Amino acid sequence: MKFKIPFFIAEISANHCGDIKLAKKLIKCAKENGADAVKLQTFTANTMTLKSSKKYFKIKKGLWKGYQLWDLYNKAHTPFEWHKELFNYSRSIGLEIFSTPFDETAVDLLESLNCKFYKISSFEMNDLPLIRRIAKTRKPVIISTGTSNLAEISETYNFAKKNKINDLTLLYCVSNYPSRPEDFNLNNIKILKKKFKCRIGLSDHSTDNNIAMAAIAAGAEIIEKHIGLENQKKGLDIKFSLKGKEIKKFRRDIDFVFNLMGKNEFFRNKNEDESKKFRRSIFAVRDIKKGEIFSKQNIKRIRPGNGLPPKYYDMLINKKSKFSIKKGEPITKKFVI
Repeated sequence: MKFKIPFFIAEISANHCGDIKLAKKLIKCAKENGADAVKLQTFTANTMTLKSSKKYFKIKKGLWKGYQLWDLYNKAHTPFEWHKELFNYSRSIGLEIFSTPFDETAVDLLESLNCKFYKISSFEMNDLPLIRRIAKTRKPVIISTGTSNLAEISETYNFAKKNKINDLTLLYCVSNYPSRPEDFNLNNIKILKKKFKCRIGLSDHSTDNNIAMAAIAAGAEIIEKHIGLENQKKGLDIKFSLKGKEIKKFRRDIDFVFNLMGKNEFFRNKNEDESKKFRRSIFAVRDIKKGEIFSKQNIKRIRPGNGLPPKYYDMLINKKSKFSIKKGEPITKKFVI
């Protein structure tokens, strides 16, 4: 799939708060504020974890501290029966829609809806059977790499390629919620791009647009960001989500940096040509008679740039002038050639 660059994915996640009308409003908000695609998450609590009160299943710190995993995912999930309606609605307003499937049943559902491409979450990137199932769709795949080291990313990347996922994107991701600026090393984007020779992006859970802007400067081509409505207060992910008009500003910010980076070859805008007159050049600083020898006493390298460039200064010394020159006149080729 050909992605517009920078490609901005608006992630709804759990911010629909269990209300399909709110989910549609979020899709519309993403469209109106410049997102290139909107993303869902496709799972049920039962496909994510066990309904258990054992200590292993309780979140002990962070944004969702105190939740049992099953309860968190049950609250956060986007019901399977919503998907067709949401896909149809998003397509009806001209916005690309896709999803992150968390197991094979989710892939089956999304395939029935002709999902154009797939996302694999950071915490599932080591689920090779899931990747194998998604590979069978022959669709483009985006993989988040939060929590993984280079060896783990290499294993997943090589497995994906072996299973003929030809259109592959890796997203640098910090899996803290919200992520702090000091958690990032944006040179990771350059490292991933050099090592894996594929499209690289950023899955951004920070609350600072500067992170994504710097990521674009480092070479990120896809940016994923959670969204909410203007002034939305409720939502499991709302603390690290862009809200309403913030989405449009984010779009402008990443586009600004992308355009600022410019071309991949050395480039100088023609508008700068006018400023060349402020370069130094060679001028007569005394009246010079025809046949007089140029010397350090009668010529000098000064601004502006109307005369010969300074690189000719040493060659001019001890040569004769072909014409008389007044003080303050630029030395040009006609005086020496």
